[in-house]
Amino acid sequence: MEHKDLPLLLLDNSSMMSVLNEGSFKCHNMLLEEAKVILEEYDEDDILRCFSNQDIETIMFDYLGIARKNFTYKKIRNMRPNQMAIVFKLYTTTSETQPVIQADDGVEAKKIQNVYVYCQLITRIS
Repeated sequence: MEHKDLPLLLLDNSSMMSVLNEGSFKCHNMLLEEAKVILEEYDEDDILRCFSNQDIETIMFDYLGIARKNFTYKKIRNMRPNQMAIVFKLYTTTSETQPVIQADDGVEAKKIQNVYVYCQLITRIS
């Protein structure tokens, strides 16, 4: 699908704050499956990755099952009217249990956090 005039922005917790400098926005939570559908509607060249967190790319490609793509990285200061962005928000909590496992190389590893992800869709309306 062609969206050359308004690329879809992919944001994380911190990059989201930098694009909300001016304008009015509509924001709502969305299911991970909904994020996948939107990402699949856009051509690779019509999506800008505005974060550098590799963990989020792992979530997108490995967990959501999106075909691995090399989205162009660009730091964005302001969204344009009618432009959309998907925000991948990471939420970390302390682990209630701290099991110890044997890693592949035989070293012991201890679980210390639970990491959750959810998505929001932001549209600049003016």
